Amino acid sequence: MTQMTGSDVGARLRERVRGQVWQRKDAGYDAARTVWNGAVDRRPAVVVRCADADDARTALLVAREHGVALVVRGGGHDWAGRAVLDGGVVLDLSAMRAVRVDAGAGVAHAQGGALVADVVDPAAAQGLGTATAVVRSVGMAGMTMAGGYGGLVGRFGLALDNLVSADVLLPDGTHVTAGPDGDPELLWALRGGGGNFGVVTAARYRLHPLGPVLGGMVLYPHEQAVDVLRGYRDVLAGAPDELTVMAGFVTGPTGTPAVFVAPTWSGDLAAGERAVAPLTRLGTPLGGGVAPLPYPELIRMFEAGSAPGRHYALGTRWLPGLTDDAIRTLADAATTSPSPSSLLALHHFHGAAARVALDATAFALRRDHLLAEVIASWAPDDADPAATAAAHHAWVSRVASALAPGALPGGYPNILGPEDADRTRLGFGANADRLLAAKRRYDPDGALSAVAAIGG
Repeated sequence: MTQMTGSDVGARLRERVRGQVWQRKDAGYDAARTVWNGAVDRRPAVVVRCADADDARTALLVAREHGVALVVRGGGHDWAGRAVLDGGVVLDLSAMRAVRVDAGAGVAHAQGGALVADVVDPAAAQGLGTATAVVRSVGMAGMTMAGGYGGLVGRFGLALDNLVSADVLLPDGTHVTAGPDGDPELLWALRGGGGNFGVVTAARYRLHPLGPVLGGMVLYPHEQAVDVLRGYRDVLAGAPDELTVMAGFVTGPTGTPAVFVAPTWSGDLAAGERAVAPLTRLGTPLGGGVAPLPYPELIRMFEAGSAPGRHYALGTRWLPGLTDDAIRTLADAATTSPSPSSLLALHHFHGAAARVALDATAFALRRDHLLAEVIASWAPDDADPAATAAAHHAWVSRVASALAPGALPGGYPNILGPEDADRTRLGFGANADRLLAAKRRYDPDGALSAVAAIGG
């Protein structure tokens, strides 16, 4: 291993890759190091925006040869900013977004930097869809490898359950295919273990026939929150696979907290009208509604609440059910948030996702549950940014801690922060040892550390 400065590594990469290379003094460097969360301010030595898988291999090998730490950026949507690091090399896949839909085979072929929108839009044009998160701008591969909760989870499972195969660049520079006919153990690890084993340069996702869905959001006054969430709980108890329902708190049209329910029905629309109707009668609605619309349009609904460049802090708990104590905790939390842009969300896990065997994928929580997401969001132009950030992080911590009694062990890897290593391991349950063995097999030197980071 030859030690080189970041400047030397950058110069060498300029000579060898087809994509763009930025170093600290270059025009465009600040934009290249920016990720979704504007609170992340890290200064990598080099950012390499790869044109293709060969560029990714070159960047990986040069960084490793010269002892420079490396991270991978796909969609850049991880709130903790693990896609950039001070003094290292960022292997940026964001220019690799090509997607091809094979309608006959029911598969979408996507490059490693593709976003959710890049996959669902062309699929919908052919009457197809797949399970994704609820935000279009999230990276498809990164979201999939740690889970992928969304409105189709009851019908089609998690996003990771629909990962057919992946082209993976291992840390030693070897290109392999993780799949049933290639390396099934690597595919198993990728389905829940995150990007800890290699760089996913392309992936295939299973597509399903999917016409318009019935979805939207209904808002209720905060003072009705307890009754609304109890009614929501009752609807979930009998929900068929076709009905998956988010709920939570946002700032309503009057500038005060409001409770919402956001159903997605993915079956026969007439049957959906009957299934969704009780959710529109949980109280006296403030506004909103439910209507048939294409799935790509439905997931635009939360886009405004996840605008890039704002500052974010996130926390999470897995709840086995929605107890009255949890309802009161969430209702109280909605009134104490330091920012009207913050929100609380409950993601519904049931149906097809809950029928997958525990050892079929690295993702080990296969019982019905709710993923509670605590999202603090604030503008970056505050007069006292340190105090503002501290207040928002404290709110997230208080709410997550208040939800802890009765919560399931661990937590959703895509939301857990770098300080949550113990909870990450607990979340893998009986699959943890097998996952650690996969880490030692595919990345024995610990070159990669991603969302859902696991030790060697």
